[in-house]
Amino acid sequence: MLDSAKNMKTSLIRDEGIIKSASVLTDEQVRKVINDVLKNETGARLKTYVDTCVHCGLCSEACHYYLSHDKDPSYSPAGKVKQTMWEMIKRKGDVGTAAIQRMSEIASTECNLCRRCAMYCPLGVDIAYIMLVVRRICNKLGVTPTYIEDTSHSHSVTMNQMWVKDDEWIDTLQWQEEEAAEEIPNLRIPLDKEGADFMYSVIGPEPKFRAQLIYQAAVIFNAAGLNWTMPSSPGWDNSDMAMYTGDHEIMGRVKKVHFETAMRLKVKRIVMGECGHAFRSVYDMGNRWLGWKMPPLPMVHSIEFFHDLIKEGKLKLKKKFESPVTLHDPCNVVRGRGLHEMARYIVGESCEEFIEMHPNREHNYCCCAGGGVINCGPPYRNTRVDGNRIKAEQLFAAKSRGAKTIIAPCHNCHGGLEDIVEHYGLHMDIKFFGDILYDLIEKPE
Repeated sequence: MLDSAKNMKTSLIRDEGIIKSASVLTDEQVRKVINDVLKNETGARLKTYVDTCVHCGLCSEACHYYLSHDKDPSYSPAGKVKQTMWEMIKRKGDVGTAAIQRMSEIASTECNLCRRCAMYCPLGVDIAYIMLVVRRICNKLGVTPTYIEDTSHSHSVTMNQMWVKDDEWIDTLQWQEEEAAEEIPNLRIPLDKEGADFMYSVIGPEPKFRAQLIYQAAVIFNAAGLNWTMPSSPGWDNSDMAMYTGDHEIMGRVKKVHFETAMRLKVKRIVMGECGHAFRSVYDMGNRWLGWKMPPLPMVHSIEFFHDLIKEGKLKLKKKFESPVTLHDPCNVVRGRGLHEMARYIVGESCEEFIEMHPNREHNYCCCAGGGVINCGPPYRNTRVDGNRIKAEQLFAAKSRGAKTIIAPCHNCHGGLEDIVEHYGLHMDIKFFGDILYDLIEKPE
């Protein structure tokens, strides 16, 4: 057997989801699954990307892992493909079980699928797609980091990523409604209201850890006089970690329930909370796996929604946020949807002083938490924060020009930036747009 693992780094992290699962595989099983996926689930797209890469290295300078590891070529996008997909193809799947462990770790924890590298590739090679195929192969072999696999299983069982039970979900909404009613007596969080203008969907961590964001959204919608609803049944969670483990079957089930819930309620559109990966899952990946080029009804991210409410005069701001702010551009709604100018409009209308990070907009550096990497759990925390020293330097430069608060309209970005701020001692606050607007809008007496 040709052991392609001999030239690869050996991880010091002991992830049982990778090690134990690989230990029961045979080389023949690895070979069979690789060749099955390459033959039956890929086609001209993968072949074109792999065959047209000329190894020019222009993608390297785009990658935060490469820049943060003193330009170690093994962390470059092309270097990561060379250690994974190129080996699989070159050896016709005969890579061995030891190599699969490291390939899984590279694809799942050393690449955020942020697609910044694709912007700088003169041939347009989408390395994020290649890494997703590697994750798909590893998932079919059962070799996936423990924490994110557990999250994927939660999706499968409960249709949300945090094992939130049906009654717990409803209890949380009622609790937030009661809290908000103390401030605004007539406020309601309407459940299962057929024919509403929109269904508001959130990600699993909101009822589990950030319930105040549901409270704040309800206050904002109430102040704007909107006709909206939330579902009481599964389908309320728009997130999808199965998308990032390569378990397309679970991804499809979760997205099908999300879409069908909205259609059952006969709403005109879905408005999503401030999350980037969830938007990617319903706007770009889950819908296509189900056979829709575009989602079956309009999907609107909170950035676009808040932008329109302010521009149309439906939200009145009584003052502006006084602390100087900088803005983090989430990969999946900026490179993936082009909402960067809308985000800056909201900042301009709501904040006294705005200090740009550089680079910014679609050129901004990833938070290093997206792409499912933060969901691989505590074993890889240092992998993330050490792998994004360049982001810490970017934030420090903005702070040195006066920025005190980071606005990050994405849950995973919040988690990643919180770790970076703590690890590098930056002492900056991090807020959602919802946090800012809730404090600034004119509320009913």
